Amino acid sequence: MSTQHKPPAQRTRTAARHPVLFVLGSLACLVALGWTYWAFVRTTTGQFADESAWREAGIAAPDTQGPFLQFLDSLPVISVFIAAAVILFVTLARRRWASAVIALGTIAGANLTTQVLKNFLLDRPDRGVPTLDFNSLPSGHTTLAASAAAAIFLVVTPRWRPLAAAVGGFYSVVAGSATFINLWHRPADVVAAFLVVGAWTLLGGLLIMRLGNPWNVWTGFGEHWAASRLWLVLCWACGAIGLGLSVALYVSVQLAGPAPVPGTAGIPLFFWFGLALIIGVGFTLSAVACWFFSAQARLRS
Repeated sequence: MSTQHKPPAQRTRTAARHPVLFVLGSLACLVALGWTYWAFVRTTTGQFADESAWREAGIAAPDTQGPFLQFLDSLPVISVFIAAAVILFVTLARRRWASAVIALGTIAGANLTTQVLKNFLLDRPDRGVPTLDFNSLPSGHTTLAASAAAAIFLVVTPRWRPLAAAVGGFYSVVAGSATFINLWHRPADVVAAFLVVGAWTLLGGLLIMRLGNPWNVWTGFGEHWAASRLWLVLCWACGAIGLGLSVALYVSVQLAGPAPVPGTAGIPLFFWFGLALIIGVGFTLSAVACWFFSAQARLRS
Protein backbone atom coordinates (compact mmCIF):
# COMPACT_ATOMS: atom_id res chain seq x y z
CA MET A 1 0.00 0.00 0.00
CA SER A 2 1.60 3.20 -1.13
CA THR A 3 1.75 6.17 1.11
CA GLN A 4 1.76 9.78 0.09
CA HIS A 5 4.42 11.93 1.60
CA LYS A 6 3.39 15.43 2.49
CA PRO A 7 5.75 18.17 1.39
CA PRO A 8 7.79 19.73 4.16
CA ALA A 9 6.14 22.61 5.96
CA GLN A 10 6.78 25.90 4.26
CA ARG A 11 7.69 29.03 6.14
CA THR A 12 4.56 31.04 5.53
CA ARG A 13 2.33 33.16 7.67
CA THR A 14 -0.74 35.27 7.22
CA ALA A 15 -0.20 38.98 6.72
CA ALA A 16 -1.48 41.08 9.63
CA ARG A 17 -1.96 37.87 11.58
CA HIS A 18 -2.68 39.92 14.71
CA PRO A 19 -5.19 42.52 13.46
CA VAL A 20 -6.05 43.61 16.97
CA LEU A 21 -2.52 45.04 17.26
CA PHE A 22 -3.24 47.44 14.39
CA VAL A 23 -6.39 48.63 16.12
CA LEU A 24 -4.63 48.96 19.48
CA GLY A 25 -1.78 50.85 17.83
CA SER A 26 -4.24 53.24 16.21
CA LEU A 27 -5.95 53.79 19.56
CA ALA A 28 -2.54 54.39 21.17
CA CYS A 29 -1.89 57.16 18.63
CA LEU A 30 -5.24 58.72 19.48
CA VAL A 31 -4.51 58.52 23.21
CA ALA A 32 -1.12 60.16 22.60
CA LEU A 33 -2.89 62.81 20.53
CA GLY A 34 -5.29 63.50 23.40
CA TRP A 35 -2.41 63.72 25.84
CA THR A 36 -0.52 66.12 23.55
CA TYR A 37 -3.56 68.38 23.34
CA TRP A 38 -4.12 68.30 27.10
CA ALA A 39 -0.45 68.80 28.01
CA PHE A 40 0.38 71.61 25.58
CA VAL A 41 -2.96 73.36 25.14
CA ARG A 42 -5.06 72.78 28.26
CA THR A 43 -2.33 73.36 30.87
CA THR A 44 -0.53 76.58 31.70
CA THR A 45 2.91 74.97 31.77
CA GLY A 46 2.39 73.32 28.40
CA GLN A 47 1.01 76.46 26.79
CA PHE A 48 3.99 78.43 28.06
CA ALA A 49 6.51 75.91 26.71
CA ASP A 50 4.78 75.62 23.33
CA GLU A 51 4.37 79.37 22.96
CA SER A 52 7.96 80.03 24.06
CA ALA A 53 9.28 77.58 21.47
CA TRP A 54 7.19 79.25 18.75
CA ARG A 55 8.35 82.78 19.63
CA GLU A 56 11.98 81.74 19.99
CA ALA A 57 11.88 80.22 16.50
CA GLY A 58 11.79 83.71 15.00
CA ILE A 59 14.93 84.60 16.94
CA ALA A 60 16.91 81.37 16.73
CA ALA A 61 16.57 80.70 13.00
CA PRO A 62 15.69 83.94 11.19
CA ASP A 63 17.86 83.22 8.15
CA THR A 64 16.07 79.96 7.35
CA GLN A 65 12.57 81.38 7.18
CA GLY A 66 12.83 82.55 3.56
CA PRO A 67 13.74 79.14 2.08
CA PHE A 68 11.32 77.36 4.41
CA LEU A 69 8.53 79.73 3.37
CA GLN A 70 9.11 78.86 -0.27
CA PHE A 71 9.06 75.17 0.64
CA LEU A 72 5.81 75.59 2.62
CA ASP A 73 4.15 77.42 -0.25
CA SER A 74 4.98 74.49 -2.52
CA LEU A 75 4.38 71.76 0.06
CA PRO A 76 0.75 70.92 -0.85
CA VAL A 77 1.59 70.59 -4.54
CA ILE A 78 4.77 68.61 -3.86
CA SER A 79 3.03 66.20 -1.47
CA VAL A 80 0.04 65.58 -3.70
CA PHE A 81 2.20 65.18 -6.82
CA ILE A 82 4.59 62.64 -5.24
CA ALA A 83 1.81 60.59 -3.65
CA ALA A 84 -0.34 60.70 -6.80
CA ALA A 85 2.57 59.64 -9.01
CA VAL A 86 3.42 56.61 -6.89
CA ILE A 87 -0.21 55.57 -6.35
CA LEU A 88 -0.96 55.99 -10.06
CA PHE A 89 2.04 53.83 -10.94
CA VAL A 90 1.10 50.98 -8.63
CA THR A 91 -2.51 51.21 -9.77
CA LEU A 92 -1.87 51.12 -13.50
CA ALA A 93 1.39 49.18 -13.73
CA ARG A 94 0.93 46.81 -10.79
CA ARG A 95 -2.88 46.57 -10.77
CA ARG A 96 -3.18 47.27 -7.06
CA TRP A 97 -6.58 48.90 -7.36
CA ALA A 98 -7.95 48.19 -3.88
CA SER A 99 -4.70 49.16 -2.19
CA ALA A 100 -4.61 52.45 -4.08
CA VAL A 101 -8.16 53.26 -2.97
CA ILE A 102 -7.29 52.46 0.65
CA ALA A 103 -4.15 54.62 0.47
CA LEU A 104 -6.17 57.53 -0.91
CA GLY A 105 -8.73 56.96 1.83
CA THR A 106 -5.92 57.14 4.39
CA ILE A 107 -4.86 60.54 3.06
CA ALA A 108 -8.44 61.80 3.01
CA GLY A 109 -9.23 60.44 6.47
CA ALA A 110 -6.14 61.92 8.09
CA ASN A 111 -6.62 65.37 6.56
CA LEU A 112 -10.36 65.44 7.29
CA THR A 113 -9.68 64.43 10.89
CA THR A 114 -7.15 67.24 11.29
CA GLN A 115 -9.55 69.86 9.92
CA VAL A 116 -12.44 68.68 12.10
CA LEU A 117 -10.30 68.58 15.23
CA LYS A 118 -8.67 71.94 14.60
CA ASN A 119 -11.73 73.89 13.51
CA PHE A 120 -14.66 72.28 15.32
CA LEU A 121 -13.74 70.06 18.27
CA LEU A 122 -10.64 71.48 19.96
CA ASP A 123 -10.31 74.91 21.50
CA ARG A 124 -7.50 76.85 23.16
CA PRO A 125 -8.49 78.07 26.63
CA ASP A 126 -7.05 81.17 28.25
CA ARG A 127 -4.44 80.07 30.79
CA GLY A 128 -2.86 83.47 31.30
CA VAL A 129 -0.16 82.90 28.68
CA PRO A 130 0.20 85.67 26.05
CA THR A 131 -0.73 83.78 22.91
CA LEU A 132 -3.10 83.65 19.98
CA ASP A 133 -6.61 82.85 21.16
CA PHE A 134 -7.52 80.32 18.42
CA ASN A 135 -6.62 76.66 18.20
CA SER A 136 -4.03 75.57 15.62
CA LEU A 137 -3.62 71.91 16.62
CA PRO A 138 -3.07 69.71 14.58
CA SER A 139 -1.06 71.23 11.73
CA GLY A 140 -2.78 70.89 8.36
CA HIS A 141 0.38 71.24 6.26
CA THR A 142 2.19 68.62 8.32
CA THR A 143 -0.77 66.26 8.07
CA LEU A 144 -0.80 66.60 4.30
CA ALA A 145 2.93 65.90 3.97
CA ALA A 146 2.96 63.00 6.44
CA SER A 147 -0.19 61.39 5.02
CA ALA A 148 1.27 61.54 1.49
CA ALA A 149 4.40 59.79 2.76
CA ALA A 150 2.23 57.26 4.61
CA ALA A 151 0.22 56.48 1.47
CA ILE A 152 3.42 55.68 -0.43
CA PHE A 153 4.58 53.51 2.48
CA LEU A 154 1.31 51.54 2.31
CA VAL A 155 1.27 50.79 -1.43
CA VAL A 156 4.90 49.79 -1.94
CA THR A 157 6.00 46.19 -1.48
CA PRO A 158 7.48 45.12 1.90
CA ARG A 159 11.00 45.10 0.46
CA TRP A 160 10.68 48.86 -0.19
CA ARG A 161 8.94 49.78 3.07
CA PRO A 162 12.10 50.22 5.21
CA LEU A 163 13.40 52.80 2.72
CA ALA A 164 9.95 54.37 2.37
CA ALA A 165 9.70 54.69 6.16
CA ALA A 166 13.08 56.44 6.44
CA VAL A 167 12.56 58.79 3.48
CA GLY A 168 8.92 59.44 4.40
CA GLY A 169 9.89 60.15 7.99
CA PHE A 170 12.58 62.59 6.85
CA TYR A 171 10.14 64.36 4.51
CA SER A 172 7.49 64.60 7.24
CA VAL A 173 9.99 65.93 9.79
CA VAL A 174 11.27 68.54 7.34
CA ALA A 175 7.70 69.63 6.55
CA GLY A 176 6.77 69.81 10.22
CA SER A 177 9.97 71.65 11.14
CA ALA A 178 9.32 74.13 8.32
CA THR A 179 5.89 75.04 9.68
CA PHE A 180 7.48 75.54 13.10
CA ILE A 181 10.54 77.53 12.02
CA ASN A 182 8.46 79.71 9.73
CA LEU A 183 6.13 80.52 12.66
CA TRP A 184 3.08 78.83 11.15
CA HIS A 185 2.66 76.28 13.93
CA ARG A 186 3.83 75.39 17.42
CA PRO A 187 5.69 72.12 18.04
CA ALA A 188 2.64 70.44 19.60
CA ASP A 189 0.64 71.16 16.45
CA VAL A 190 3.19 69.23 14.40
CA VAL A 191 3.37 66.32 16.86
CA ALA A 192 -0.44 66.07 16.86
CA ALA A 193 -0.45 65.90 13.05
CA PHE A 194 2.06 63.02 13.13
CA LEU A 195 -0.20 61.12 15.54
CA VAL A 196 -3.32 61.65 13.42
CA VAL A 197 -1.49 60.23 10.41
CA GLY A 198 -0.12 57.38 12.50
CA ALA A 199 -3.61 56.34 13.58
CA TRP A 200 -4.93 56.31 10.01
CA THR A 201 -1.84 54.57 8.62
CA LEU A 202 -2.35 51.60 10.93
CA LEU A 203 -5.99 51.26 9.97
CA GLY A 204 -5.23 51.57 6.26
CA GLY A 205 -2.34 49.14 6.58
CA LEU A 206 -4.55 46.58 8.27
CA LEU A 207 -7.00 46.65 5.36
CA ILE A 208 -4.25 46.43 2.74
CA MET A 209 -2.44 43.57 4.41
CA ARG A 210 -5.63 41.58 5.01
CA LEU A 211 -6.52 41.69 1.32
CA GLY A 212 -4.19 38.74 0.74
CA ASN A 213 -2.33 40.51 -2.06
CA PRO A 214 0.38 38.30 -3.61
CA TRP A 215 2.73 41.31 -3.77
CA ASN A 216 2.57 41.93 -0.04
CA VAL A 217 5.20 39.31 0.84
CA TRP A 218 8.95 39.32 1.45
CA THR A 219 11.79 37.20 2.83
CA GLY A 220 12.80 39.62 5.55
CA PHE A 221 15.35 42.37 6.12
CA GLY A 222 18.33 42.25 3.79
CA GLU A 223 16.67 40.79 0.69
CA HIS A 224 17.21 44.09 -1.15
CA TRP A 225 19.14 47.29 -0.51
CA ALA A 226 15.86 49.10 0.18
CA ALA A 227 15.04 46.40 2.73
CA SER A 228 18.27 46.88 4.65
CA ARG A 229 17.88 46.95 8.42
CA LEU A 230 20.03 50.09 8.34
CA TRP A 231 16.96 52.18 7.45
CA LEU A 232 15.18 50.93 10.55
CA VAL A 233 18.25 51.57 12.70
CA LEU A 234 18.54 55.13 11.36
CA CYS A 235 14.90 55.85 12.20
CA TRP A 236 15.26 54.44 15.72
CA ALA A 237 18.50 56.36 16.28
CA CYS A 238 17.13 59.71 15.09
CA GLY A 239 13.94 59.18 17.05
CA ALA A 240 15.73 58.25 20.27
CA ILE A 241 18.22 61.11 20.00
CA GLY A 242 15.46 63.61 19.28
CA LEU A 243 13.23 62.47 22.14
CA GLY A 244 16.14 62.24 24.57
CA LEU A 245 17.38 65.69 23.65
CA SER A 246 13.90 67.21 23.94
CA VAL A 247 13.48 65.80 27.45
CA ALA A 248 16.94 67.00 28.51
CA LEU A 249 16.31 70.51 27.16
CA TYR A 250 12.87 70.78 28.76
CA VAL A 251 14.16 69.63 32.15
CA SER A 252 17.13 71.99 31.98
CA VAL A 253 14.84 74.95 31.29
CA GLN A 254 12.57 74.05 34.18
CA LEU A 255 15.50 73.60 36.57
CA ALA A 256 17.08 76.91 35.56
CA GLY A 257 13.74 78.70 35.59
CA PRO A 258 12.05 79.80 32.33
CA ALA A 259 11.83 83.44 31.30
CA PRO A 260 8.78 85.24 32.75
CA VAL A 261 7.45 86.07 29.27
CA PRO A 262 7.49 83.62 26.34
CA GLY A 263 10.22 84.37 23.82
CA THR A 264 12.37 86.58 26.08
CA ALA A 265 14.96 84.00 27.20
CA GLY A 266 18.60 84.77 26.51
CA ILE A 267 19.20 81.27 25.12
CA PRO A 268 16.39 79.82 22.97
CA LEU A 269 16.29 76.41 24.68
CA PHE A 270 12.54 76.05 24.19
CA PHE A 271 13.05 76.39 20.44
CA TRP A 272 15.58 73.58 20.41
CA PHE A 273 13.29 71.56 22.66
CA GLY A 274 10.45 71.96 20.16
CA LEU A 275 12.62 71.10 17.17
CA ALA A 276 14.06 68.04 18.91
CA LEU A 277 10.54 66.93 19.88
CA ILE A 278 9.37 67.13 16.25
CA ILE A 279 12.38 65.14 15.05
CA GLY A 280 12.05 62.60 17.83
CA VAL A 281 8.34 61.91 17.40
CA GLY A 282 8.48 61.92 13.59
CA PHE A 283 11.31 59.41 13.30
CA THR A 284 10.06 57.26 16.18
CA LEU A 285 6.70 56.83 14.49
CA SER A 286 8.49 55.99 11.24
CA ALA A 287 10.60 53.39 13.04
CA VAL A 288 7.54 51.87 14.72
CA ALA A 289 5.72 51.67 11.38
CA CYS A 290 8.72 50.08 9.66
CA TRP A 291 9.22 47.49 12.41
CA PHE A 292 5.53 46.73 12.88
CA PHE A 293 4.61 46.35 9.21
CA SER A 294 7.76 44.31 8.59
CA ALA A 295 6.85 41.95 11.42
CA GLN A 296 3.25 41.62 10.20
CA ALA A 297 4.02 41.13 6.49
CA ARG A 298 3.65 37.66 5.03
CA LEU A 299 6.89 35.77 4.58
CA ARG A 300 7.59 34.34 1.15
CA SER A 301 7.84 30.55 1.26
